[in-house]
Amino acid sequence: METTTKKPRVFSAVQPSGMPTIGNYIGALKNWVKMQEQFECIYAVADLHAITVRQEPAKLRANSMQMMALLLACGIDTEKSILFMQSHVGAHSELAWLLNCITYLGELSRMTQFKDKSQKHQTNINAGLLDYPVLMAADILLYQAEFVPVGKDQSQHLELTRNIAERFNNAYSPTFVVPEGYIPESGGRVMSLQDPTKKMSKSDDANAYIGLLDSNDEIVRKIKRAVTDSLGEIRYSEEQPGISNLLDIYAAFGDETPQEAAAQFEGKGYGELKNALAERLVESLTPIRERCGQYLKDKAYLQEVMKNGEEAASKIAYRTLAKVRRKMGFI
Repeated sequence: METTTKKPRVFSAVQPSGMPTIGNYIGALKNWVKMQEQFECIYAVADLHAITVRQEPAKLRANSMQMMALLLACGIDTEKSILFMQSHVGAHSELAWLLNCITYLGELSRMTQFKDKSQKHQTNINAGLLDYPVLMAADILLYQAEFVPVGKDQSQHLELTRNIAERFNNAYSPTFVVPEGYIPESGGRVMSLQDPTKKMSKSDDANAYIGLLDSNDEIVRKIKRAVTDSLGEIRYSEEQPGISNLLDIYAAFGDETPQEAAAQFEGKGYGELKNALAERLVESLTPIRERCGQYLKDKAYLQEVMKNGEEAASKIAYRTLAKVRRKMGFI
């Protein structure tokens, strides 16, 4: 009899907080697409997480739809993966409350991102800002995910998720899979085009990042203005952070390592590297931008994707929630 091997399950989510940058694409979204072949993937647009910062309702709705369309445009295949809107599955909020009651205040107050965001949003230090790592734990644990793709900035939250899962399992009997962090083989840290010592962020000056939906003209203009140095040679080294960042981006959108990319431009000028990089980015991002626009025009299709995703995610999520409720003593 032929047997099939069950793929390990992965959960990941992205906030609809505006257009992702090429840094988000290289570090996360590109790998999400690759992982569909190796894992059973569950992906969400994390609209509940977005409201820890005050949102304009119409803009949140538009950003959420755009992110759904963009994930499809990047290559998330709904035949291979579950793709859904986080707020459409009420189990996330309910499990977050139940897990709140076994999470310690001291654990949450030590979260680095809470400290950072409290500094940035001093007029709106709300309970959700403190508590959203518990919602993040609920997101992951609901789906019994074995792996969670993580970067350095999320490793502390994953560790809290593991602690919560183990604490629940010890108190009420084994219930949750304790997830492991998954670091993809490809994808690295993309730095600002204007300050290559800082991570690329869409909260910076518009010339410092390239958005996935930027026009061809914007891409070319931003690459031309990217910071380099006065050394006049192309090497991949710590002494040349600006050039190294451009080589990292060039390699990430091709099939070579940054070192191999540097070798291609040996003896050439910075202008040639920038022209080649801009050309490669335009070639790679134009199809994504065009597909995203097509999906956004087809609202009926996006609604169907979200409905199907909600149904598929709910089957798994509510099965887990029912176990949790029973073990905690609810009738």
